[in-house]
Amino acid sequence: MDLDDKIYIAGHNGMVGSAILRALKEKGHDNFILKSHNELDLTVQSDVRDFFNKEKPDIVFLAAAKVGGIRANIENPVSFLMDNIIIQHNVISTAFDNDVEKLIFLGSSCIYPTQAQQPLKEEYLLTGPLEPTNEGYALSKIVGLKACEYYNKQYGTNYVGVMPPNLYGINDNFDLKTAHVVASLIKKMHIAKINDEPEVEIWGSGNQYRELMFVDDMADATLYAADHYNGDSFINIGVGVDYTIRELSETIQKVVGYDGELFFDTSKPDGMFRKVLDV
Repeated sequence: MDLDDKIYIAGHNGMVGSAILRALKEKGHDNFILKSHNELDLTVQSDVRDFFNKEKPDIVFLAAAKVGGIRANIENPVSFLMDNIIIQHNVISTAFDNDVEKLIFLGSSCIYPTQAQQPLKEEYLLTGPLEPTNEGYALSKIVGLKACEYYNKQYGTNYVGVMPPNLYGINDNFDLKTAHVVASLIKKMHIAKINDEPEVEIWGSGNQYRELMFVDDMADATLYAADHYNGDSFINIGVGVDYTIRELSETIQKVVGYDGELFFDTSKPDGMFRKVLDV
């Protein structure tokens, strides 16, 4: 990327998009097009088309998405599937119509089959069934990846998909209905501590594994891919190490200073048992 490139970050107020914005600024970029959800609803195709026709970005980071934890995915599979597919279709197709030089699509490690061999290699995509608890979201991300791949092969575009693991960090979402695992555990422990609650309920056995990556590290890796990777297919980005939810919970418990008990509710789903990325 050149310093004079006009860069559009879809989802710049979210954890991922804001980290990418910080990383770009640190590298000297300052030619940004930034629109909040209230200013530009990416599910409205005509608005997206008008925006691209007017602004003509050179580089697009597609970090906007409907995201959430296990409970949110179980309760709202339609919106996790359809909203994300609509956003991806509108942004990717309109980027093509406006000759965007490069598009970087942010995916998720949940795209891989639930019984795939570990660590997860890119070629394992679509080799088996997905984890049922977030199948809608995973399918939407697979559609986005394949759209980028097909545009590259059919039209010679430069659309790159990057697949990060579970993320945490600045601007994380701490809403217990929609938060991912790290933010959810921090919030639960904090509430339990200030309310002097005897225990914290955590979904699943605690034996399931999650790979964790600080969001600013993810942003650095994404920018590296934007500058150096030009392949047709997507790539994993991560740390290659994972931890059990029990280990993570106990670590957060110590950091927060919560003295109560941790209750792992085995009547609730674990989600995908393990998904460490091959990086």
